[in-house]
Amino acid sequence: MTIKQMDNVLIVVEDLEAAKAFFTELGMELEDETRVEGEWTGRVVGLENVQSDIAMMRIPDGHGRVELSKFITPEATRDGSEEPAVNTLGIRRIMFTVDDVDEVLDRLRSHVFVLGEVAQYEDVYRLCFVRGPEGIIVGVAEELDGA
Repeated sequence: MTIKQMDNVLIVVEDLEAAKAFFTELGMELEDETRVEGEWTGRVVGLENVQSDIAMMRIPDGHGRVELSKFITPEATRDGSEEPAVNTLGIRRIMFTVDDVDEVLDRLRSHVFVLGEVAQYEDVYRLCFVRGPEGIIVGVAEELDGA
């Protein structure tokens, strides 16, 4: 096998503080913050004159992270709709398993727009999708006894 683990998912944002607050409220922990810049950074990402503030958000069990990046230079660009539909090509959402969907939604109410409704998939999951800051779509799924 060539893959050892998934390390992180990058989300480019305009409002780093709002994105950090959203993922913190979801239950993630701020692992580290830094600014990356210089020639090495540019070579890695294929851009020139890169300067970016990064916040690494960690899942409490330590097995997954979301990297939030606010580009200072070059400025971030938008490509298409600010709120693409779930069926738009490309990466559309991140899904997290949570202890209690209703409790998570109560905590997130001021940060999100619920895309649909809380639905039950057989006797396996209760889940729903929400749209948070920057149009980020997050799924939250609660495992049921039949999982």
